[in-house]
Order: sequence, then C-alpha cells, then structure tokens
Amino acid sequence: MGPLFVAAVLIGILLIIIISNIHIVPQSKAYLVERLGAYHQTWRTGIHFKIPFIDRIAKRINLMEQVADYPPQPVITKDNVRMQIDTVVFFQITDCKLYAYGHTTPMAAIENLTATTLRNIIGELELDSTLTSRDIINTKMRSILDEATDPWGIKVTRVELKNIIPPREIQDAMEKQMKAERERREAILRAEGEKNSTILVAQGKKESMILEAEAEKQSQILRAEAIKESKIREAEGEAAAILSIQKATADGIRMINEAAPAQGVIAIKSLEALEKVANGKATKIIIPSEIQNVAGLVSSIKEIATDPAEQ
Repeated sequence: MGPLFVAAVLIGILLIIIISNIHIVPQSKAYLVERLGAYHQTWRTGIHFKIPFIDRIAKRINLMEQVADYPPQPVITKDNVRMQIDTVVFFQITDCKLYAYGHTTPMAAIENLTATTLRNIIGELELDSTLTSRDIINTKMRSILDEATDPWGIKVTRVELKNIIPPREIQDAMEKQMKAERERREAILRAEGEKNSTILVAQGKKESMILEAEAEKQSQILRAEAIKESKIREAEGEAAAILSIQKATADGIRMINEAAPAQGVIAIKSLEALEKVANGKATKIIIPSEIQNVAGLVSSIKEIATDPAEQ
C-alpha cells in the first residue's frame, strides 16, 4: 500500500467524521448539547456542527404540546364517598435546560403531582359538587400544576377530568334519579303538548267563529246594500215616471194652450169626460153648471139638426 492509499483512507475517515457530526434540527424540535459532560447550548431548527469527541447531543426534546393520560386515581370526597377519577394533562416544554436538568424523571413527577393535587381538591368537595364542578376542578388543577412545574421548564396548558366513577350503589341511585327526572320531564312535556294542543284547538274554533261572524256580517251588509240600491233604483224609476207624466201633462197643456180650442170643443171634451164618470159605480153624479148649459146647447143643436119632415 502506497502513501496515496493511506492518504485516501485518512481523507475518507475524516470526511465520515465531519459528515457524522453535521446535524439538522427539524421544526418543533430542540437538541441539548453537552461539551465535555457539561451543558453547552441548545440547538434550534436548522443545521449545526458539533466538535467530534468533545460535544455530544445529550437529549432530543419535543417542543410541541403533549398529552399525558393518567389512569384512574382513587379519591375520597368530603362526605366520605370513594370514587375513581382519571385525568388528562396537556403540557409544553418551554425551557429545554430546566427540563433536562431540573428533575430526573419529570413525567413521573407530573403524574404524582397530578394525583396528589386531585386528592387534595376532591377532599374539599362533597359528591354533588364533585359531579357538577368539573370546570372549577380543572381550573384549580391547571393553576397548581403549572406553578409546580415551572422549575422543570414545563408549562401546563390544560387539565381535564376525563371520567368520574362513583361507587356502584351511587351509580344505581343516580341512574334511578336520572330516570325519574326523565320521566318527570316527559310528563311535563306531554302536559305542555296537550295544553298547547287544547289552546290551538280553542283558538281555531274562536277564529272560525270570528270568521263566520265576519262573513255573516259582510253578507248582511251586502244584502242591505243590495236592498238599499234596489230601493234607490225603484225610487229613481218612480221619480222618473212621475217626471215623465208631469212633463207629458205640461206638454199637453202647452199644446192645448197653443192650439186655442174653441168653446164647443172644450164642451164636447167635458161631455166625454162626464160619460166616463157616469160609467163608474158612483150612485150620484154632480154635474157642473157649465156642463148643464153645454147639455142644453147639445139638445138645441140636435133639434135644429132634426129633419122637419119627421116632426
């Protein structure tokens, strides 16, 4: 093996060492670097190079929000009811150095702290308050855990009580109570429905009667309007007829006046009128003196007109 081969091998080894010490930190990650066994720096997202045999990556840390789901923990309420509660803790690492060197096992510490805090809070509440105060319990636990985990570089963002499991006999009593409450609500809803149905039927009948009365009223108004209109038309017809008669009479009188009839014609017309009167059922007829003179005149005319041979 010649010098060139040895040099090539050394160069290859050197390149391998250099390449193996180049690291790319992905997003939402952080690398904790120690130099000669002591904390040196924290690498964030990007490309980094460490000195071979001197620097080492001590811990790779996830910076995203994480979830710790803990199994049910036995707790006792203020009124001495034993139950099981399991919790879910949402947290995020905010300080990589504190997280790496603040506690040996931070996750186990959070679990123990969560169980202790839960027992303390539930011990101050009765069963009913425990079942109806989830939000209050969650808020108190988050505040206590967040303050306790600050020295470990951890921020607790949210705590949720996932399940609250009371004893079996209490569950049976609660189920019976819930069943009774459902039946009560069902009865109330049924009664409300029947009440509303009765009200709607009554309102329907009332509206129907109102509509019928309104229709009858309109019908009577229309009939009255029709009768009124008929009487008005009839009165107008009679008035028109009377006016026509009066006009005809006036026209006849005017024509007579314009014609200036002789006294004899007037007398003859008077006799014709007298004849029509005599044909009636009256038993007495009073003849004006003027007509009597006319009758005498007619007799004289008749005698004059009689043939002398017949006398």
